Amino acid sequence: MKFQVIGLVHWRYTLYNILMFNKKANVVQMRLIVSSLFLIMHTWSIYAQKIEYLQVVARPGDDVVSLLSLYQLDKYACNLTSFYKINELESGQYLFANRVYSLPVRVFKYNGSSIRSTIGIDNWDKAKRIQAYNESMLKAELRLTDYVRSKILWVPVHELDCQAPPEKTDTSVLDLKTPDTAMGNRIFPIFGKKHQYIPLESTKLKGAIYYIVGGHGGPDPGAVGWQGQYKLCEDEYAYDVALRLARQLISHGATVYIIIRDPNDGIRSNKYLGCDKDEYCWGNLKIPLNQKERLTQRSSAVNELYQKNKKRGVTYQRLIMIHVDSRNKTERTDLFFYYPEEDEVGKSMAKTLQNTIKQKYNTYQKNRGYFGTVTTRDLHMLRETEVPSTYIELGNIKNKADQKRIVLEVNRQALAKWLMEGLMMDHRNN
Repeated sequence: MKFQVIGLVHWRYTLYNILMFNKKANVVQMRLIVSSLFLIMHTWSIYAQKIEYLQVVARPGDDVVSLLSLYQLDKYACNLTSFYKINELESGQYLFANRVYSLPVRVFKYNGSSIRSTIGIDNWDKAKRIQAYNESMLKAELRLTDYVRSKILWVPVHELDCQAPPEKTDTSVLDLKTPDTAMGNRIFPIFGKKHQYIPLESTKLKGAIYYIVGGHGGPDPGAVGWQGQYKLCEDEYAYDVALRLARQLISHGATVYIIIRDPNDGIRSNKYLGCDKDEYCWGNLKIPLNQKERLTQRSSAVNELYQKNKKRGVTYQRLIMIHVDSRNKTERTDLFFYYPEEDEVGKSMAKTLQNTIKQKYNTYQKNRGYFGTVTTRDLHMLRETEVPSTYIELGNIKNKADQKRIVLEVNRQALAKWLMEGLMMDHRNN
């Protein structure tokens, strides 16, 4: 039973609106103060309530998984299920920035004696984990005060109602095997420790296979731009968006092959992504220096996998290539798309992606306009691959305005989410 008090929303949003107009207040401070005010004002109510949840404000760019990850709740599938349930949301529904949501973290009034007697458990190890969780939240500055002084104890739902998380494994659909990710292993080390666990949000893409190719890599950094002293390498930003897109697709049950891979660069939050040359091609193949050999290597990898999965009876397979264009630094571009000549399926996918991006611009950047194009182009990866494909250019890496589209993590995540929505639309249409 969720607790409701007349005037609670008024007080919470009044404070929130003040903070929004205070240039010195950052998002974390806002989140802390809103949560803490709620807890302090209503400490008296906790005794009388069966269930009370911690409430936070969603930041721009937050999705359910990133919000749960921030509060160390993403390793347990039941936290995801609980989030949708306690917020009365449909599974897979997106979050609205600056709106208050309840986390799957129960709030108890600490009795000053022990965690076990406070929440009515006997398990010593569980109590120690709850203690450690509260301490880690304080260290991460997501709590303003510790639970002993504030008399407010946070207890993650997974400590009360969930099973243990899956064991970590070094194999996944992205590496050597190709099981159905809709019901299979949910640990994918290629995304990095912070993002390797992918909760299953839906099975809308079950049976679909995607080949994701980040442009360039290895000895070839691709296009290069500069922001002050920082070098921007096309392959690093294309790869980060590629990983984010792959993760989104997997969360909805798709099978995804990442063709160009990096052994130590998972999803990164940095503005400036370091340039390196340690990427390799699917099959643990070293990427050659010669351009023709380089492109032939990756097109052959895609075609081999495509034929293998076609023989298995897979009917929906798509190839997505992600690049960042290079033009005169004064020339600004929107996302634009290429498709192979005489490939009506690839053309349809490109147009669906274009329409999705246009709708997003109309929603989030009203009156700006969107001028991204869909055209054919005679490129090796479009011409020589057998899979219906789309080649995506994210912007001009030399243009200052376009650079914001890739250097800001929130924008890279938004690009991945919007492209995923377009691909889901293409899947529904086909």
